[in-house]
Amino acid sequence: MEQYNYIDVKEFCYSHGVPTQFIIQLQDFGLIEVVKKEDTEYIPFEELPKVEKIVRLHDDLNINLEGIEVIHQLLDRIAQMQNEIISLKNKLDFYQ
Repeated sequence: MEQYNYIDVKEFCYSHGVPTQFIIQLQDFGLIEVVKKEDTEYIPFEELPKVEKIVRLHDDLNINLEGIEVIHQLLDRIAQMQNEIISLKNKLDFYQ
């Protein structure tokens, strides 16, 4: 594992003012991926935008983990539908 592709969970939590247990709960809910190496937990850099969005939803809007999970699922469905619309538009353009 390359260390520079990850951020330490403790560092992230310190800089964002959230308890480390919150990140573990996000992992338990299946919302984020946390990598463990040598008794230290890391967040992959590609997960950071998602984790920061979740922290904002939780802190700024006071949304609980169950609500965040529902929001995450809905956003994923919207993204899938947008991709499908683009694909269908491309097929339609091809046949016109």
